[in-house]
Amino acid sequence: MNILVLNCGSSSLKFQLIETSPEQMAARSDRVLVRGEVEAIGEAGALLTARVETKPAEKEKVRAPDHRSALNAAFEWMTARGALKDVNEIQGVGHRVVHGGEDFHKSTVIDEATLRKIQACSPLAPLHNPHNLEGYFASRERFPHALQVAVFDTAFHQTVPPHAYLYGLPWAWYEDQHIRRYGFHGTSHRYVMGRFAELRQSSPKAFRLITCHLGNGCSVCAIEHGKSVDTSMGFTPLEGLLMGTRPGDTDPGALIHLLKAGRLTVGEMEAALNYQSGLLGLSGISADMREILKAYQQGEARAKLAIDVFCYRAAKQIAAYFAALGEADAVIFTGGIGENATEVRLQICRRLGALGLEVDDVANARAVGIEMDIGRPGSRAAVWVIPTDEERLIAHDTMRAVLGMPCA
Repeated sequence: MNILVLNCGSSSLKFQLIETSPEQMAARSDRVLVRGEVEAIGEAGALLTARVETKPAEKEKVRAPDHRSALNAAFEWMTARGALKDVNEIQGVGHRVVHGGEDFHKSTVIDEATLRKIQACSPLAPLHNPHNLEGYFASRERFPHALQVAVFDTAFHQTVPPHAYLYGLPWAWYEDQHIRRYGFHGTSHRYVMGRFAELRQSSPKAFRLITCHLGNGCSVCAIEHGKSVDTSMGFTPLEGLLMGTRPGDTDPGALIHLLKAGRLTVGEMEAALNYQSGLLGLSGISADMREILKAYQQGEARAKLAIDVFCYRAAKQIAAYFAALGEADAVIFTGGIGENATEVRLQICRRLGALGLEVDDVANARAVGIEMDIGRPGSRAAVWVIPTDEERLIAHDTMRAVLGMPCA
């Protein structure tokens, strides 16, 4: 069957059309028929970039004042290139939804009750959930016969116990405002957990894993026998590791100081924390680790500093999760940085030598965007690179819902 996977941001719509079935899922023979993105939604220069299977990517300007028109443009592009003939060829639409609060522990068919609960979570993720729902409303109109399924970034972390998700804040803040650690990137962490188990020809229940999603957004997850038991992101995706434009762990007193001093408004503070901090803020160069690594090789001191802070924070979090789990069978790197930045992986792992983690330098250098065991024989835990595939997992959950199978 054909599943359309949508990931809607404030001004973008990423999409993949995936052919899958239980048999294809078991054989890992799903076909990505189309992948693409509409950028600059709401602007005159909206751009659609897409490719059919392995053909070269095409770019064209489109009229996309809103997500509805962007989705229509994407569908028309797919039909014009023969990937689809009509709307009825799409049996399900899987939506990435960032925040499911405490209501959703698994992927869920979107009905009116589900919709109301997702909308109620919007104050917890005001930069994400409303835009995720715009994709839902647009696809519900365009594909009325397809089953619409929400796949939540937070769902995988609903197994985290209270001692790990509670903050040391007044209890009423949790009861009344639901202030707690939720965690994100759950679909990515769940994917690499499952893929590692497949590679080891076993079940996720057999392992204790530390999964590291390192990209523009970054998080580490402690997974015990198939369940998330702790994760570095918190109430919002601002907590935890240093990221592309987000600071990670920061003393809230420093932020209060800036607000009391009148240096920033609340809106300016929110913008600074989400878009001007992290690697960009420290390096003054870019939020892109590739650009920072180039600057580091050219001797830029702040580029080196940004990389050092990034690696130190990641290593410290991984070490903490060795303690949380008691032991780890593997440390897994994924995400754009985790999959491709060999120097960053090496620096992180060298900081973990006291824990007995050892990386093969040659294997690490070869592991660029591919699955590979990069640990040395005798390393306390295996060290792997596993490229994430959140869209595949979203498609699988959506396919299960269409067939009436339990969603993970």
